[in-house]
Amino acid sequence: MTIKVLLVDDQPLLRMGFRMVLDSQPDITVVGEAGDGAAAARLAAQLAPDVVLMDVRMPHVDGIEATKRIVATDGTSRVLILTTFDLDQYVLAGLRAGASGFLLKDVPPGDLLAAIRTVAAGDAVVAPNVTRRLLDAFAHRLPDPNAQDGGTVGQGAGLSAKGAHPAGADRLARLTERELDVLGEVAAGLSNAEIAARLVLSEATVKTHVGRILAKLELRDRVQAVVFAYETGLIRPSANPPRHPD
Repeated sequence: MTIKVLLVDDQPLLRMGFRMVLDSQPDITVVGEAGDGAAAARLAAQLAPDVVLMDVRMPHVDGIEATKRIVATDGTSRVLILTTFDLDQYVLAGLRAGASGFLLKDVPPGDLLAAIRTVAAGDAVVAPNVTRRLLDAFAHRLPDPNAQDGGTVGQGAGLSAKGAHPAGADRLARLTERELDVLGEVAAGLSNAEIAARLVLSEATVKTHVGRILAKLELRDRVQAVVFAYETGLIRPSANPPRHPD
């Protein structure tokens, strides 16, 4: 099966670079390119790509609005957000809009290809280091159920539905203790294999748990599970995020 990809970026040279990498693969083909979000939404409807590589900052219609349009009108195309190293402030909005993950624009070719194949297979791309960096950047927007006076978000002390923000408590109550454990590891960006090793489970069992979690919480994929876990206060970024090189 050939994976059809739509490239969306307002910089032609970047699109050319991505196309060169993707066209070198026998199982991936670039079916179109767009320089802004409006064109991306139109082409996605016409070409029905499996994966859309979506830049965030573009003229006229940005990548967030384009993602919303694509997800709302096309149940098959999945969106990977492209961001700069210092993280666009709009990436979290992109995930909320229905994107299936995010990549740094300087991602190594091998990681880019792996991410495209992962998303095309129906999973989501949640890199642990980028997830932590992104969520730390947005910590001030996330609810802290333990703060009585508007305090800042601190390090999570443990995984418990009782500590969740009321907005998500009812949904979290649907999960078993083991499913809460698995959700915590998913929110940390771990793969099924890594979760299996940490919780001493088989990878197949972890996959089953993840599927049940998504169904019970009415979430589409792992990315939405990560955002849900942080937005409900079930997991919280550290108060002192690690420094990253420029």
